[in-house]
Amino acid sequence: MAIADLYTSGEHRRNLAHFAAIATLASVDGEISSEEKRMLDRFAATFDITESEYKEVMKKENKYPIDPPHTSEKRLERIYDLFRIIFSDHYIDDEEMVLLKKYAIGLGFSGEQADKIIEKSVAIFSGRIDFEDYLYLVKH
Repeated sequence: MAIADLYTSGEHRRNLAHFAAIATLASVDGEISSEEKRMLDRFAATFDITESEYKEVMKKENKYPIDPPHTSEKRLERIYDLFRIIFSDHYIDDEEMVLLKKYAIGLGFSGEQADKIIEKSVAIFSGRIDFEDYLYLVKH
């Protein structure tokens, strides 16, 4: 096996774990709305998730651990993805906030950092912005 193959499979594993976290947040309120389903389908295509992986992730017992990226920007991008799925129904509930904080901490942010990022992100996501604007606002 070539080193490039190892990198690809490691990257795919991280993308699958991230997709699983997104799917968990989408289903935390009991049902996945049509808008959440569309976003999940887009994330699955973006992350190159196979149909069998998609079905496995959508099962109640999610077995994929959080695999944090090494850079702060990539971790913020993962949180940004989660906020996109959460706000697809234009509402964030308490269960989603708890899972979001756990995920942010799992990505390597301290509890205090997670609180600040989540607080800023909730304020930002009341409107629609792209990732570059999000990244700038969260960092400043």
